[in-house]
Amino acid sequence: MSPDARLVPALLLLAGTCAAQEPATSPTQPVQQSVNVTTTRSGVDMGPTANTTSTLSVDDLTQYPALTLDERLRQHAGFELFRRSSSWVANPTSEGISLRGLGSTAASRTLVLSDSVPLNDPFGGWIHWNEMPPETVEAITLASGGGSDLYGSSALGGVIDVIPARPGPLLGDADLAAGSEDTTDDSARGDLQHGRWDALAAGQSFRTDGYTIVAPSIRGAVDVPSNVHFQNGRLVLSRSLPRSGRAYLMGNVLNEAHGNGTPLQTNGTRLWRYAAGDDWTAGPRVSGRVRGFGSDEAYRQSFSSITPTRSSESLTRLQRVETQEFGASADASAHLSHIAAVAGGDLRDTRATDFETPYTAGAPNGVQDVSARQRFFGGFGELVAEHGGWSGAGSLRVDEAANLATQTVARATATAPQTTTPISDRHELVFSPRLGLVRTLPRGFALHAAGFRAFRTPTMNELYRTGQVGQQTTLANSALLSERATGAEGGLNWSLPSKRAAVQATYFWTEINRPVSTVLLSSTATTQTLKRENLGQIQSQGVELAAQLHPLRSLSINLGYQYAHAVVTAFAAQTPPLVGLWIPQVPRHSTTAQARYRRGPAAFTLAARESGHAFDDSSNLYELHSFFVLDAYAESRVGRHLTAYVSAQNLLNRSIETARTPNLTLGTPFTALGGLRLRWGGQ
Repeated sequence: MSPDARLVPALLLLAGTCAAQEPATSPTQPVQQSVNVTTTRSGVDMGPTANTTSTLSVDDLTQYPALTLDERLRQHAGFELFRRSSSWVANPTSEGISLRGLGSTAASRTLVLSDSVPLNDPFGGWIHWNEMPPETVEAITLASGGGSDLYGSSALGGVIDVIPARPGPLLGDADLAAGSEDTTDDSARGDLQHGRWDALAAGQSFRTDGYTIVAPSIRGAVDVPSNVHFQNGRLVLSRSLPRSGRAYLMGNVLNEAHGNGTPLQTNGTRLWRYAAGDDWTAGPRVSGRVRGFGSDEAYRQSFSSITPTRSSESLTRLQRVETQEFGASADASAHLSHIAAVAGGDLRDTRATDFETPYTAGAPNGVQDVSARQRFFGGFGELVAEHGGWSGAGSLRVDEAANLATQTVARATATAPQTTTPISDRHELVFSPRLGLVRTLPRGFALHAAGFRAFRTPTMNELYRTGQVGQQTTLANSALLSERATGAEGGLNWSLPSKRAAVQATYFWTEINRPVSTVLLSSTATTQTLKRENLGQIQSQGVELAAQLHPLRSLSINLGYQYAHAVVTAFAAQTPPLVGLWIPQVPRHSTTAQARYRRGPAAFTLAARESGHAFDDSSNLYELHSFFVLDAYAESRVGRHLTAYVSAQNLLNRSIETARTPNLTLGTPFTALGGLRLRWGGQ
C-alpha cells in the first residue's frame, strides 16, 4: 500500500537531521551511536549487529518532565500505551505497549524485562509501571523489532530492558516532591558494602488526587477524578564471586490503588516479586548466567453501570484475580576472536484464578469464576560474528506454549446450582528465527538489515475474562489463537568521528497474522459491547528517523520521528468490514524532540511531543484528534549534596483526546511539580 501523502514532506523536513531512535546522552557527553551496539541476550560484544536500539541513561530519565516511568519512555518516538493517558490515571488493563505502529490491547505487544526477568503481568500482559523505586533504575534500553528469537512470546514490537541499579559503596539518596493535583512523590535509597557483600534498600510513596478524565461537555454528578496512590519497596543483597562473578537475591513489592473516574469504579494491585541470580565466568572467553524468579499477585476491580445523564451509577460486578508465577532461565556464551556462540533456555509457569461476582440491584447475584494455568518452555541458540567491515548475528528459538487445567465455575443466580465446565487444553510449538547483517562503510556510514519471525500467545485475561473500561465492555474469547509476526527492516546510520552528531534512518515492515483485537458488537449512546477476535492480518510499515546533535559543549538535541502505515489487511468476518481500516490507537505520525542544556550546577530540559490523529475502535468510527504537548524541567545544585528542581507537563494546557468508550476522555492537563533531591556518598 502506498504511504500516506504526508510522509513526503515529513521526510523532507527531517532528512539529514533525524533517524531511528538513538540512545539519548547526557548533555555533557558526546553523542554516541546505538545501532552498532550488540543486543544479544548474553551481552556478547562482537561489533555492530542489525538491532535498532535506544538507550535512556539515568540522567535522561531523571531530568525529564514526567511523573511516571511510562511517561519518561515517551522520549522515544512511536512509544505509546494502548491509550494516550498516563499510568497515574489509566486503568492498568489499558497499559499495553505499542511500538512500530503494531498497537496493543490490555496485553502488550512489547516485552519488558529487568535483569532477564519478564515484567509483563502474567495474567493480563500489561505493565506495572510503578513497581520499581525510581532510584533503582539505572538505564533503559529499547530494542525495536521482533525479539522472540531470544525471548519468546510478546516481543513482536520489540524488547524494553529496564536495567536495575546494583548495590554499591555507602550511599544515601532521597527525593521529596510535591505539586499540583495534590500530588506528593517521596522516594529514597540506601546502599551498604562490606567486603564481598553489598546491599541496597529503596522505596517510594506516591499519591495524587488526579483529574477528571471525562470531557467537560458530558460530565455528570458521577464523575470524579481518576487517581493513583501507590507504595513500592525493593531490597537487593549481592555477593561478588571469584573470576568476576556475582550472586544476588532480590525482593520487590508494589501496593497500588486506582480510582477510575467514578465513586464505584476502582482497582488495586498488590504484587510481590522475587528473583535470584548468578553471573559466572570460566576463563576470559566463557561466561553465563542463571536466573530464578517468581511473583505473587492479587488484583481487584469493581465495575458499574452509569445512567445516560451520568447522574448516578450502580455496581454490576466485583472481580478478584490471584496469580502465582514461577520461572527460571539460563544462558552461556563462548567468545573467540571473531565469533561467539550463545545458547540458553527458560521456563515460565503461571497459575491464576479469576473470581467474578455479578451484582443486581446492589446485591450479589451468582458466580462466574475461571481457574487456569499457562506454561512456556523455550530454548534458543545464537551465533554472532564479525570480519572486516561485516558483522551480524543469526538466532533461532523454539517455544512450547500451553494452556492447562482450565475450568469455569458458574452459578446463574444466588440460588441456582453451581456448574463446573472444563475447557480443552491448548498446545502449540513455535519457531522464531532472526538474521541481521551490518556493513560498516568509510566516513562513519553503516548499512544494516534484518528479518525475523515473532509470536505472542493470548493471555489468560484475553482468553477467559470479560473486562470493562468506562462504559465499554469487552467479552473474552477462549478460542483465540496466537499472533504470528513476520518482519524485516533495513537502514542507514551515520556519525561524525567527533561523536558530536549521529543520524539513523530505518525502514520497517511487520505483518501480524491472527492479531488479537476488539471488534464492536453493539453500541448505544452511552455503552459499547466488544469482543476479542483474531482479526485475520494487520500490517505496519514505515520509517523510524532520529538524530542526536551536540552543537555546543553544554547543549544536546535529540529528535525522533515515526511514520507507521498500520492497517488491517485481511479479515475473514466481514461484518463489519475492516480491511483497509487503521489499527486502533495507532497514529500515522509521531514526533519527539528534547533540548538539554547544562552549565555549571544548573540543567534545563525542554521536551516536545506531537502525535497525529488516530481511531479508538477497529471500525474507525471514533476519531481521536492530533495533539501537541510541550513540557519543561529545570534543576540547580543548592549545596554540595542538595539539588532543587521543578517540572511542568503540558505547558500550553492543550486538550489531549485519549479514548472514546464511547464517552470522550482527556489526557493530562497542565501539571507542575517541585522537589529537593539529596545525595550523599556513592561513586
